[in-house]
Amino acid sequence: MFSIHPIPAFSDNYIWCLADQDTGKALIVDPGQAQPVKDYLAAHNLVADTILVTHHHPDHVGGIKNLQQAWPDVRVVGPAESPFKGSNHPVHPGDEVVWQGLTFDVLAVPGHTLDHLAYFSPTQVDGKPVLFCGDTLFVGGCGRLFEGTAEQMHQSLSTLRDLPGDTAVYCAHEYTLANLRFARSWLPDDQALADFEQQCQARRDQGLPTVPSTIAAEKSLNLFLRWDDPAVAEAAHRYCAEQGLPSGSDSEIFAAVRHGKDHF
Repeated sequence: MFSIHPIPAFSDNYIWCLADQDTGKALIVDPGQAQPVKDYLAAHNLVADTILVTHHHPDHVGGIKNLQQAWPDVRVVGPAESPFKGSNHPVHPGDEVVWQGLTFDVLAVPGHTLDHLAYFSPTQVDGKPVLFCGDTLFVGGCGRLFEGTAEQMHQSLSTLRDLPGDTAVYCAHEYTLANLRFARSWLPDDQALADFEQQCQARRDQGLPTVPSTIAAEKSLNLFLRWDDPAVAEAAHRYCAEQGLPSGSDSEIFAAVRHGKDHF
């Protein structure tokens, strides 16, 4: 039996643990810190078997060497073309990663970084297909464009937007409330956004994560996936007129939302 749990790290990171309760093996996603992972695995009688890396940033890979010392045989799966050279099982977009009978499709999602990958399994875990998307897609947001272009990120988000609607979105940060504050500033009359913000605030007040979301929820709520929504397009056109930015194509509307969030 499989289950997925967040391991909090730093101030707002989530390291994901996919556990096989029958074998005691664990797949760890983006371990930026080792100690929280070691503590969690020890508390739940699990052994690190595989590590998935979405991209090279230190808050996603910083704990890997330490975990390899604790579990020398751990498989480290990461992008082949990457500044991070610690993978012993490098993968390319289009490859598959098999773990305990689960198959993950390796998706190219550049934008936040050029090496960024996402891992998608159509097999249901906790009742839903699984997406580990690192810093590409957040609940209500998307990653900053540190290395890629707005066009690349728009294409990457299009790839994720086309996944099944019930897919659970396991992103790597608790940025939800900040993302929703920005979204509400652009669409103050969007009642669904207001209701969702209230729900997320209630979860945070209880010390609970707002992650995972689903692809369907993000398509209806997340401004960064709503470039073809007339309300978002209208807000983007207004913003672009003020900023002197182009706003004709879908990717330009996305770029306007990203620019707006960067300067919010």
